[in-house]
Amino acid sequence: MKSNLASLRSEIEEYLRSHDVAIFHSAHHMDPHFSAAYWDVAGHPDFRTFLATAEAAGVQLVALFAHEFRDETIDDAAELLEESDLGRDDRRAVEQRLREFGTYTGFVCEIEVSFDLGSRAYIFDLRTDWYDEFSEILDRIEGDLGEEENDQPLGGPYFSKN
Repeated sequence: MKSNLASLRSEIEEYLRSHDVAIFHSAHHMDPHFSAAYWDVAGHPDFRTFLATAEAAGVQLVALFAHEFRDETIDDAAELLEESDLGRDDRRAVEQRLREFGTYTGFVCEIEVSFDLGSRAYIFDLRTDWYDEFSEILDRIEGDLGEEENDQPLGGPYFSKN
């Protein structure tokens, strides 16, 4: 998989415009009251198939979210690491890996394309392998925090572990 999904975001936007489908540039689709169905990206990775399904269902508005990885996300993770109960050796390994993630600053690490039909959201969610690794490390850090520190999302309102 590509390490930067920016070109894929452009391809998706071009595809939608060429098919006269309106694009709603959205935040992450996180409505807990909505029933969601996730596209099988591993089995059917081509976004065109997902969007052809939307078109066949009569959808004319598609939400597009592209998550750009930022230095602040790494900084927030490093702050949480300082508050965690990880042992010294584990902490050093995680600190080193967090520094390495700095090479991805500015990269698009996740793309979510979705449409609503009835009371269900249909979602195509694609993430880079390195962002999945970052999320796993973040889960590990958050797992070693006390309850009071663990209730704030990392990286602001656009971070999701979905």
